Amino acid sequence: MPKLDKFDHAILGLLQDDARTTNVEIADKVGLSQSPCLRRIRQMEESGIIRGYRADLDRRALGLELTVFVAFKVARHTRENADTLQQALLDIPEVVACYMTSGESDFLAEVVVENLSAYEALLTERLLVLPNVTDIRSNFAIRSIKTGAPLKLPARS
Repeated sequence: MPKLDKFDHAILGLLQDDARTTNVEIADKVGLSQSPCLRRIRQMEESGIIRGYRADLDRRALGLELTVFVAFKVARHTRENADTLQQALLDIPEVVACYMTSGESDFLAEVVVENLSAYEALLTERLLVLPNVTDIRSNFAIRSIKTGAPLKLPARS
């Protein structure tokens, strides 16, 4: 990973606020000319610091009313069992985020669906039949307080 300086941090901050900001606007705001600014952005894309660009969609406006946090416990803690479950969760489009965790559960997935009936169908048809799962716990979000916030970038050294 390249070492980031104040210009890179400023560029990342602007892109997190609005990924549609043009290179001309970014260069002007961070105090660089357009070519070096674009070169920095490309380097951060190529190194994987910038993983991509996407639209921030309003779930409710799209009819996706229910967010569920689903905790999974894996049978026999082996790398193979964890990898198998991980791949299965990656293949479910309703899973919008997933983490391997410590503590009570082994994986925590954020699931977004239209309503309770849609979650029931997903649970019974897809989640309960996942390989190597011994326990599933569902927690329903009552209200979203903060989602998709920009990352607080670490201080430069």
